[in-house]
Amino acid sequence: MIGLEVQSNPAPIWTQTAPAPTFTGTMAFSDEELERYARHILLKEVGGAGQQKLKGAKVLVIGAGGLGAPVLMYLAAAGVGTLGVIDDDAVSLSNLQRQIIHTTSSVGRPKTESAKRTLAEINPHVEVNCYHHRLTARNALALVSAYDIVADGSDNFATRFLVSDACFLARRPLVSAAVGQFDGHLTTFKPYETGEDGNPLPTYRCLHPETPPPGTVPTCEEAGILGALTGIIGSMQAIEVIKELLGIGEGLAGRLVMYDALSASIYETRLSWSPDNPLNGRNPTIHDLSGHDRAA
Repeated sequence: MIGLEVQSNPAPIWTQTAPAPTFTGTMAFSDEELERYARHILLKEVGGAGQQKLKGAKVLVIGAGGLGAPVLMYLAAAGVGTLGVIDDDAVSLSNLQRQIIHTTSSVGRPKTESAKRTLAEINPHVEVNCYHHRLTARNALALVSAYDIVADGSDNFATRFLVSDACFLARRPLVSAAVGQFDGHLTTFKPYETGEDGNPLPTYRCLHPETPPPGTVPTCEEAGILGALTGIIGSMQAIEVIKELLGIGEGLAGRLVMYDALSASIYETRLSWSPDNPLNGRNPTIHDLSGHDRAA
């Protein structure tokens, strides 16, 4: 569970906010770490200073499933110092076709526990914080605020809306991805910042104004999914997280990248800010997470 300092007459958790993340200080590397990260350090865009940023960074991953698995594994391998993973599910045999962070011996165990064990084998220098419970309006803002950036690998719209709103209120970048049977897409949301056109950058609510009606979007259990697809999209998600942490390359804020596995094609489109969206539109109506609490 998340540790929170108890105050007299505290404000509801969903109304608390946090300052934007900063990366300061110098972190020393052992000889083993220097060898481990040698191929990163050789890159001029990373170097020793960039690797120190990764070591000092804290990334929260929503879900330890198909997308969360490669995100967690590649961020651990990259040397991100602290990883948080929240998932209330247990490993099932049908997960193993795509959720490569888990093994047959992990079936029946909490996914967070299984993920932490695998990540320790990949990189023992990474601290892994496990949250074996659901993300809710009561805990989302405090949890998101404790990290520098969030990668959302959840598989339902209710959680995606909650994560998006919490990241906006906490002023945390959100790298969001989703997959279908043979396709996937990803983008980065930084709606607390302003784009080149002078308008706010888009939020998840600009991509999906409302939750689709029940039954209109089949689940993975109902429709099936090509297992390796989650590895491709999840790996791209990990790259975008690393780019945001290092401040390199061109980010995906305001851009939506789509991948079609059957045609081996990648498409890109601009994602525009909607002035009517209730989060950062002209007349915002969402100022806290209490609406999610009522909806739950």
